[in-house]
Amino acid sequence: MPEREYGFDEEVATESREKLKKPPLFRVLLHNDDFTTMEFVVEVLKKVFGKSDGDAFQIMWAVHTQGVGVAGIYTYEVAEMKIEKTTQMARAQEFPLLCTLEEEPGES
Repeated sequence: MPEREYGFDEEVATESREKLKKPPLFRVLLHNDDFTTMEFVVEVLKKVFGKSDGDAFQIMWAVHTQGVGVAGIYTYEVAEMKIEKTTQMARAQEFPLLCTLEEEPGES
């Protein structure tokens, strides 16, 4: 069997690292209305947003008293998915619950 020659090239492999930019984050907001029950808002916060009983109650109370509450902060795709699920649940119960998103301040 012939012997192989192992030569060393003068080229050096350099690893270039591009800094990956973090995706922007978005707040999912729940808006108060006169028809959606507080109990339903708590249920949505627990089932869709994974909130504990206490956190869900605090967010629901903010929605009730301040007109809007932050359900969570997510990437755009996740926020859209949670809005869609919330809207589906609300419409199935015939509630007009409005759920929107806004870019997290300081993310642009």
